[in-house]
Amino acid sequence: MFEEIVVKRAAQHNLKNLDIRLPRNRLIVMTGPSGSGKSSLAFDTLFAEGQRRYIECLSTYARQYIEQMEKPNVESIEGLSPSISIEQKTIPSNPRSTVGTVTEIYDFLRLLFARAGTPHCPRCGRRVSSLTAQQILTRLLEGFSGQKVQILSPVIQGRKGDYQSLLERFQRKGFLRARIDGRFQELEEGIRLERSQRHNIEIWVDEVEVSHNSRQRLKEAVDKAMEISQGNLVVVEPEGKETFYSSSLICPVCEISLPELEPRTFSFNSPYGACPYCHGLGVLSTWSKGRRRFRNEAVCPQCGGSRLKKAALSVKIGEKDISQLSSLPAAALLEELSRLKFPSTKKMIGTRIVKEIQSRLNIMMELAMPYLQISRSSSSLSGGEARRVRLAAQVGARLRGILYVLDEPTIGLHQRDNTRLVSLLREIRDEGNSIIVVEHDEQTIRAADYILDLGPGAGEKGGSSVAEGDLRTILSSPSSLTSQYLRGEKCIPIPERRRKSREWITVKEASEFNLKNIDVRFPLSVFTVVTGVSGSGKSTLVYDILYKALCNTFYKAQKSPGQHRRIVGAEKLTKVVSVDQKPIGRTPRSNPATYTGVFTSLRHLFAMTRQSRMKGYSPSRFSFNLSGGRCEECRGAGSKKIEMHFLPDVFVTCDRCGGQRYNKETLSVRYKGKNIADYLNMTVDEAYDYLKTHPHLKRKLEIMKRVGLGYLKLGQPAPTLSGGEAQRIKLTKELGRKNAGQTLYLLDEPTTGLHFDDVRQLLEVLSALVNLGNTVMVIEHNLEVIKYADHIVDLGPEGGEKGGWVVAQGTPEEVTQVRKSYTGQYLKKVLYKKERKGAEKFSL
Repeated sequence: MFEEIVVKRAAQHNLKNLDIRLPRNRLIVMTGPSGSGKSSLAFDTLFAEGQRRYIECLSTYARQYIEQMEKPNVESIEGLSPSISIEQKTIPSNPRSTVGTVTEIYDFLRLLFARAGTPHCPRCGRRVSSLTAQQILTRLLEGFSGQKVQILSPVIQGRKGDYQSLLERFQRKGFLRARIDGRFQELEEGIRLERSQRHNIEIWVDEVEVSHNSRQRLKEAVDKAMEISQGNLVVVEPEGKETFYSSSLICPVCEISLPELEPRTFSFNSPYGACPYCHGLGVLSTWSKGRRRFRNEAVCPQCGGSRLKKAALSVKIGEKDISQLSSLPAAALLEELSRLKFPSTKKMIGTRIVKEIQSRLNIMMELAMPYLQISRSSSSLSGGEARRVRLAAQVGARLRGILYVLDEPTIGLHQRDNTRLVSLLREIRDEGNSIIVVEHDEQTIRAADYILDLGPGAGEKGGSSVAEGDLRTILSSPSSLTSQYLRGEKCIPIPERRRKSREWITVKEASEFNLKNIDVRFPLSVFTVVTGVSGSGKSTLVYDILYKALCNTFYKAQKSPGQHRRIVGAEKLTKVVSVDQKPIGRTPRSNPATYTGVFTSLRHLFAMTRQSRMKGYSPSRFSFNLSGGRCEECRGAGSKKIEMHFLPDVFVTCDRCGGQRYNKETLSVRYKGKNIADYLNMTVDEAYDYLKTHPHLKRKLEIMKRVGLGYLKLGQPAPTLSGGEAQRIKLTKELGRKNAGQTLYLLDEPTTGLHFDDVRQLLEVLSALVNLGNTVMVIEHNLEVIKYADHIVDLGPEGGEKGGWVVAQGTPEEVTQVRKSYTGQYLKKVLYKKERKGAEKFSL
């Protein structure tokens, strides 16, 4: 059994033929400057290879349905386990995805209600009982007398398969017809069904004119139909009306039959459980009337937002239906489940399922999410919440012998809750798993069993191991930038003065989600940080209310802001900009040069050269997206995709252009001895030295250097950029605009993916934006950012229903004086500790 993960000559992206040995079954933290190669090693090498090896063990039939990962650029990896990753993914926008479906809690609730629920009549509310064959016969004789009805036996309902052998078996038994997917067909026709589609199959048993004279024939038809479908039958009247009968469930008063309880009965993603009016979404889209139209979502009038059919909602456990239980916050649901009592016949299975649900709910509690409702839509979660919900799903599975690779799990987590997260990671480790965490949080770094510090710089200057070992080894490293911050030799200094504002913008009576009808004042032309524990209402206030309302004011957008009375002071601003960490592009054709406008200026520069003017080349000649100048063999991509069917697709360098994207004629044009492909392959620092004589290009490249992106290649494909890099590129674009001030910039946890030193550079850039007369407002838990603020708005005191209040506001020093502010308590430790060695104050 391997005791180490041994990596030899890892060269993915900027890794410098890295040789490392990582201990198995330990909590390992990878840290280093942004762009130093942490994600390249953790995700693109270790996770990718672990998953690729596992998938290769599957059959070729199974592999064709799984997206396979490309083999990483590494000589060998030994001691690797099957891997699971939790990355900085975009929050799912699918309205059918909820906290319950992601964590599998709702799946277990469906199973609980199907196996231990008590059905009631949807009309009168009485408990539903089952019918015998004799009772069904009596009802047919009384209700269908004189009518010629067809008796069908439902044998398959909404399941995939071709069912050829099943149909042949019924044909051999003497059955002549079947209704398949609503259409009657003769069994002797040799019916062929699509294996990958869902089907409904009902065997035609008999057609009988109901009367007392045909009682015996009708009884035989009922008995036979219930025999082959295990207690169910469908009666079809001449005009097509259908009635379902079951030996399982029927109301004795209303005579309403219910289908057999299955997990899919309670699924809003299945036609067997979803409300037919809203199709399981729980809401209907409407447009508001008036001068300006907004798209609103109204609660479905038929299911009341529960998403389910009345039959599913009529099944109760402990006087509550599945919708009522799933609408409870995690803490309340945990308490409710502990009070459940099951009858002796259902006690064994009910108790086992409840135990599984409680296990997952306890993990949510440990990850500081007691306030999250199980029915809450995934798209409404903040980035940190979404990542921790995915972590809860993976941890809830309680796997062993797995390599977990996590990307900054502390993001979105208040300092108060970090200790609980570290304890949970140690629990996973103790169950026989290896954990690799890409992290910059000091508390998590200090709690690690083993630390790998990559660097020393970013991009081409990174990709090497600067220091590795336990905390003591790292702290003794003289060359590690991380250790310099951990030892206190370097730090992010506290500003010498706080900016004061004379003008404010106010949100009046904010009451969306858990906000308690609060009035919140935000100062303008300063740097404001909105803080508070996870779930206290920060994103709701800043994005759902303020941002959407200002977008409607400035851009005539059709957004639907969260509930509030009005915004006072919006006229003092001219625009609002959200700078998020979403990718700057989805395809390799998008890169830092195209996004920032450097590429446009560069193409114009090449079109002005003497060679271009002689040949009549315009700027479009130097675009790899347009025919004329690009290589037509690879259509400007630089590589060609070769489909390998049951193996991952392989990308090979284009043999005509050698990966340079352009044809020979275009590449023959040079500026300062370099062609257009050479410039795209340069880092920002290298390009600056060549292009600094051109003011427009110099300004944009200078800004990129200032935000710490000097290591990035101008043509680096957008999908390979980290979230922090994407956000700083967007900041570069904003800083490059002609600035008239009076702009509100909103950022949600901008320190995601940033090293201590990168945070310092980011704060300098944000400070530059404020100095131009703009307002910068960030949602953040990082104490180094919070201490740097001019003004703090602290929400809380807790998450969920116990949050939504303004706990404290003012300068960082003023917030530390508020006893009930958790932020203030932790900020006091950072703000008033002795000056660190080597730290220099600087004026804003």
